[in-house]
Formats: sequence, C-alpha cells, structure tokens
Amino acid sequence: MTGAQTDTSTHRPRVAGEREREIFRATLAVLDDVGYDRLTMDAVAAEAKASKATLYRRWQGKADLVVDALTTLKKAAPAPDTGTLRGDLVAAFCGNHGLTEQEAASFASVVTALGRDREFAAVFRERVLGPKIAVSRQIYERARARGEIRPDLDLDLVSPALAGIVLHRRFVLGIEPSPTTTEAVIDQIILPAVLANPSEA
Repeated sequence: MTGAQTDTSTHRPRVAGEREREIFRATLAVLDDVGYDRLTMDAVAAEAKASKATLYRRWQGKADLVVDALTTLKKAAPAPDTGTLRGDLVAAFCGNHGLTEQEAASFASVVTALGRDREFAAVFRERVLGPKIAVSRQIYERARARGEIRPDLDLDLVSPALAGIVLHRRFVLGIEPSPTTTEAVIDQIILPAVLANPSEA
C-alpha cells in the first residue's frame, strides 16, 4: 500500500570499510588474472567470498566496480606549488614516478578494454584519468598566470603530455621510469615546447 511504503534503500546491507577493501582486492586480482574483457561479477564474488547480489547492491556493473577498485591504487595528489613550472612538474612527477607491480599489472589489463568497451572507457577516463589530468592542468594554469608559458598554449593538449610520454616508455617500450629519465623528459621535451622563453629551459 502506498501509505505504508518505506525507503528500502536505507535497509540494504552496506559495503564499506574492510569488506569494501576485500572486494576491491578481489576485483584487482581477477582483473590481473584474466583481464577486463573476461572479468565477471560472478568471478569477483567468488574471489571475495561474497554473493553477486551484494556486489550489485553497491555497483551497477563491472565497469563501475573495476573503476572504483582502480581508484584505490593511487589517488591524485594535490598540485604542488613551488613557484615555477619546472619545480611543479618535478615535484608532481619525479617524486612519485614509479608504478607498483599491482598498478602496472592493473593498468596493462585495462589498456585493451579502453579501445573496446565504450562504457568502461568513459567511466575510467572520468574517474581515474580525470583527476590526474586536472592536477596537471592546474600546474600549467598557474604557470600561465605567472607568464612562464606561451599564452596560446592549448592546455587540454599539454596537460596529459608528460604522463603520456612516461607511460608510453613504460608499457610500449618496456623502459621502467625513473626520476632521472622523467626529469630529462621535462627538461628536453616539455619545457622547450611550452615556455614563453624557450632559452630558459
């Protein structure tokens, strides 16, 4: 009856705390083992020793679950503000340059899915890549406000460039990133391309 209806959502079991972390660990384990295409909610439920109904109470489907799990690997840190573009880029990318084995395996597992699953790609780009690119963009916006970079610079084009180069070297060329090589990319590629006075690079 209409008058007796209650909000049943408030009575659903919550997936939070350590149980949530267990499900995320199980999700990443299945992802690393079989890849995104072959990952199923059934497989994650079995790995986490949970019911599939429990997963669907919290996540709409595997895209939503996998992206939530991936966001736990490495949060986007606040944009550093050292006073110079070079200092900000070094602080943002050279001090935390490396990927753990878990991060590298998980990223490799989703690369193919980004080109094949539009739903997953959209969610991944919004919730995993989006915050990281926003931090990089803030660094360049501050540099523009200081007059360090060319005023005609396309920040949408430049903001993901450094991370893109580092990830290309890691996953395509097989070269592990290091603070030294990342700093060389900053000095030899990024700064000469963006500075208002390239001789300062």
